[in-house]
Amino acid sequence: MVNTEIAKENLYVITNRKFPSDNYGNADYLSNWPMLYILENGNKVYIGESTNVTERMKQHYNNQEKREFNQVHFIYSERFNQSVTFDYESKLIQFVSADGKFTITNKNDGIANKNYYKKVDYDDTFEELWNELRAYKLADHTLEYIKNSEFYKYSPFKELNKDQKKLADDIIYEIRVGKKLPIVVEGRPGTGKTIVAVYLMKYLRDYEDEKTHEFPFRSKKMGLIVPQTSLRSTLKSLFKKIEGLAAKDVLGASEAVKEGTWDILFVDEAQKLQVRRSIVGYQSYDNNNKKLGLPSDATELDWILKIANTPVFFFDPDQLSGPSGTTIEIFDDKIKFELERRNRIGAYAAHFLKMQMRVKGGEEYINYVNDILHDVNVPKKTFADYDFKIFDSFESFNRELYAKERDMELCRMLAGYAWEWKTKNDKNAYDIVIEGVSKRWNHCLSNWINSDGAIDEVGCIHTSAGYDLNYAFVILGNDIKYDENTHKIIVDKSNYYDKRGKQSATDAELDLYIRNIYYVLMTRGIRGTYLYVCDDGLRNYLKKYVERF
Repeated sequence: MVNTEIAKENLYVITNRKFPSDNYGNADYLSNWPMLYILENGNKVYIGESTNVTERMKQHYNNQEKREFNQVHFIYSERFNQSVTFDYESKLIQFVSADGKFTITNKNDGIANKNYYKKVDYDDTFEELWNELRAYKLADHTLEYIKNSEFYKYSPFKELNKDQKKLADDIIYEIRVGKKLPIVVEGRPGTGKTIVAVYLMKYLRDYEDEKTHEFPFRSKKMGLIVPQTSLRSTLKSLFKKIEGLAAKDVLGASEAVKEGTWDILFVDEAQKLQVRRSIVGYQSYDNNNKKLGLPSDATELDWILKIANTPVFFFDPDQLSGPSGTTIEIFDDKIKFELERRNRIGAYAAHFLKMQMRVKGGEEYINYVNDILHDVNVPKKTFADYDFKIFDSFESFNRELYAKERDMELCRMLAGYAWEWKTKNDKNAYDIVIEGVSKRWNHCLSNWINSDGAIDEVGCIHTSAGYDLNYAFVILGNDIKYDENTHKIIVDKSNYYDKRGKQSATDAELDLYIRNIYYVLMTRGIRGTYLYVCDDGLRNYLKKYVERF
């Protein structure tokens, strides 16, 4: 590290000093100005702010946990005030943690969206500070790269909106007062269910009792169950880089059973908890039921209720996409039964997340897509901040995918399971051929969205659910059509190739699953969703609701 000082006429001054030190410099601002600082040792960092950084360093050195650091970087600007340094501190914690160069040791209490005078101006100049930090080798990646990363989107240091913060506070209160009862959170796509779950894991690990100064949850056995294999892999990688969390904290339901009983289990996408129907590994499933003393038809939801003192479920019934998942009826019945068993309460009050965080079209767009797919006659809508278009030509659709990827990255093509998976056995084959353009299904399940070659492939529901894209290019295959006689959208199960999905589902169930799959795919895009529809009748019908490209 070069021990120099940037010229003072620059917007930001960054210094590098040994920690601890008897002399951090003679500049007046070191003892009487709002400033930021970064403590580091080459592997870990701690980020803070103070109006007297010299005195703050003495306090830190008296803290045993801070003695692992050997360098400190002070960040000064004549434009700083304390509102700015509070805000920038939060931003730096978020971006440094997602950058991945260092393991961050900060707590995440107090990370919330802040507003203040001329905040927009300071938001615009934050990138200049970030670029200076990159020049000082305190960060590796650009802000644009980080904002597109899953590490940033799911970081426990992510700023919570008011809706998320209130929910987190309510759940924290219920856990702190010792209510050993199931807690239920319902939320639509993009409301931040996973973000809140990750935030709570980190917050509780770091929570310090104000009176006793003890850390009551550090000794508690806590885990985050993520039924979706792909997202589980992403979160494991994230947890490796967060102080107080570990990859082993993220697991599947079967793994949780092997680990015995738990104090607290957060369950993301609880509608994906499996029932004993159309699953892989019946023997392992049955062994878990025997181990827990449960009947042979018990579900993964039953497992969680059996092994966790306080299970916290994040649930969205509209994202149920196959017969092995947990329906709202099963979920309600089992939660009510468990509440009655534990506390003689026959009903439960769910918490709700409503504020849309992913899709710039907001909840209005989410509802619009859901209504269209379920034959609700609604007036045509356009969205000022959201790009929702339909294509007549697949060649143009495919060409636009690459154009959008060049402009902003994180754009992917997705489809319903309306084509066989030929490349599973023949890597030289193509799975999807439309208008002479050939495509292959996703080559992997784990973190496909961010894998090499994903831009050339087509992702399915299993590799895209739970992930954010800048633009989602969604192919509606011949498993969903329009009936000119009934004037209704219908599903065609002869063109649906998820064998497990078909083998035990009734026609009515399959109809629901296929519509829900497209609902999930059409709510992945942050900035826009583009459609190509294989069935001519459905394409013409959807033009009543969607602008042509």
